[in-house]
Amino acid sequence: MRPLRLLIIVGLLATTTHAAEIRTARGPVDIPELPERVAVFDLAALDTLDRLGIKPAGVPQKLYLPQLEHLKSGTKAVGDIFEPDLEALSELAPDLIVLGGRTSPKLDSTARVATSVDMTMDGDDLVEQAKLRLADYGTLFGKQAEAEAIAMELDRDIEATRAAVAGKGKALIVMTNGPKVTAYGPGSRFGWVHATLDLPPAIAAVQQAIHGEVVSFEFIHKTNPDWLLVVDRAAAIGSGEQGARATLDNELVAGTTAWKKGQVVYLPAADFYIAAGGIQATQRVLATIREAFSAAK
Repeated sequence: MRPLRLLIIVGLLATTTHAAEIRTARGPVDIPELPERVAVFDLAALDTLDRLGIKPAGVPQKLYLPQLEHLKSGTKAVGDIFEPDLEALSELAPDLIVLGGRTSPKLDSTARVATSVDMTMDGDDLVEQAKLRLADYGTLFGKQAEAEAIAMELDRDIEATRAAVAGKGKALIVMTNGPKVTAYGPGSRFGWVHATLDLPPAIAAVQQAIHGEVVSFEFIHKTNPDWLLVVDRAAAIGSGEQGARATLDNELVAGTTAWKKGQVVYLPAADFYIAAGGIQATQRVLATIREAFSAAK
């Protein structure tokens, strides 16, 4: 009976012992056990975990992405993407809390409830960060093989999109917020599009601010991009303000090559603006770009 008893003990240890070191925006963090109850505030993380088949126990009340709405079923609302509800978190008693971006400043507060990690991503190497996060989530939840397969799928999407944009001209990324317009270039929060796809910018000298550089329609006209990649912030957050199509519909913008050639691409706003770096969100953004550039003559 002793060999059998030893096998049982070893089996129990294998299922209960799970240590992983994950890379976060604030450095490596050791997670000693497999998390069974996870609260996730960062929508990019939520998007990637959903792709891996990980069901969280707690999520923000508003998810912004229709593709994530199914996660509300059987989960507890624990605040929003800006402000965790500490009382709700305490009631949930999670093993791990995942923050990022807009909720990252609240890490010290949530850490009093449970182990908390800041998984913020941004900048030119956003996609590389996204793949690191994917690999770490795979390790953390015992889904390494799945994570590797998804990473390969993402790489194929990137290569196909890079091929589609090659030699098709220069692009300017703009975000509308009601009637206001801001522009983004290499090195900005949206700079990954240029860096990852080798997509030449219409102008490199754009102020690298988190909310972009406020620009006029005259600026867009003078820059004269071959492509306009448009993010509608009002649509992303559901503010009800004037939409991007109405904002950009004027004589100055209409005089650009992008407008004349029908090369104004409206990116999936919530995927690009709120869930940036989520694997599925990134794939949807790439698909939108790839389809538009592939159709260009």
